[in-house]
Amino acid sequence: MSDLLSEDTRLAAEIERLKIAFPKTRELYREVCALLFFRFGQAPTANRLYQLVKRGSMGTPAAVLGEFWAELREKSRVRIEHPDLPADLGAAAGELVATLWTRATASAQAELQALRAEVEGQRVEAEQHVAAARGELERTEVALEQRTAALLAAQVEVRQIEKAQAEGHAARQALEAEVSRLKAEATARDRELEKVREGFSRDLEKLRETAERAEERLRATEKRALLEIDRERGAAAKLQKEVEETTKRADRREADHRHAVEALQAQLGDARHQVGLVQGRLDAVQAANATLHQQLAALRDVELRRSRPAGGRTAAARPTTTGSARKGSATTGKTISGRKRS
Repeated sequence: MSDLLSEDTRLAAEIERLKIAFPKTRELYREVCALLFFRFGQAPTANRLYQLVKRGSMGTPAAVLGEFWAELREKSRVRIEHPDLPADLGAAAGELVATLWTRATASAQAELQALRAEVEGQRVEAEQHVAAARGELERTEVALEQRTAALLAAQVEVRQIEKAQAEGHAARQALEAEVSRLKAEATARDRELEKVREGFSRDLEKLRETAERAEERLRATEKRALLEIDRERGAAAKLQKEVEETTKRADRREADHRHAVEALQAQLGDARHQVGLVQGRLDAVQAANATLHQQLAALRDVELRRSRPAGGRTAAARPTTTGSARKGSATTGKTISGRKRS
């Protein structure tokens, strides 16, 4: 079907070309007859000629077609004219030549048909190549459209990535600013903590010095009391006659010693109270800064372990002094009572 359409198309194109080359109607019909018979191998008819040319009346293609067949028959007839040949031999020779010309024409027509078939095959192959090229072009266009869509999607994705990077950069800058602020706050808190630690160390050192001085005073007082008791014992042994007076002096001295011991105990109580206040302030500072630095807790434990034995020694020393004084007074009383009895 496509071959017929292609042949009709080529025939129509050739007729349009002949219309331009032969403006006269009869010449145009004669050329169309030759085109149909010799180029396309079709036997021309008056109706077919009129359908193709569409010029003049219906009698024009019929007349031209009769002239075409008469001319063709005339050309196919060969006359051999020679003065020495008989008429029947000339006619036979003419028939022979006509037969040869007819056969040659048929052979040429067959070769023309073969060549036409070959050209048609080449044309069909070319059309197949064109169709394949069109298919490849369509596939290429589809692939190009897909790549274009992928490129657009990639561009959108790149824009989204760039936007995400910009947001991440802004977030990173905000985090860096926050980290810097936290570092500054931590530095300020470290400085404040160092100041508190220094103040606590100074207060603790003062408390230690106060406790040591109080303990030294207490030991000196105990020593003096013991020495005084010994002296009193010696004086009581040597001065039997002045027992009453000595007893009164001893009582007075014992009262003085008791007052001194009570005064020392009061000082020691004040010292303990101060230690308790400092310890309370220390606990408050430690509770407020426990989450900021763990090292302060360790230091507090160390300082508490150091401060507790000092208080224990002070508390243990106080009953010793009192017991020693009471023991000395009791001993002195027993001595005087024995002397009285004697």
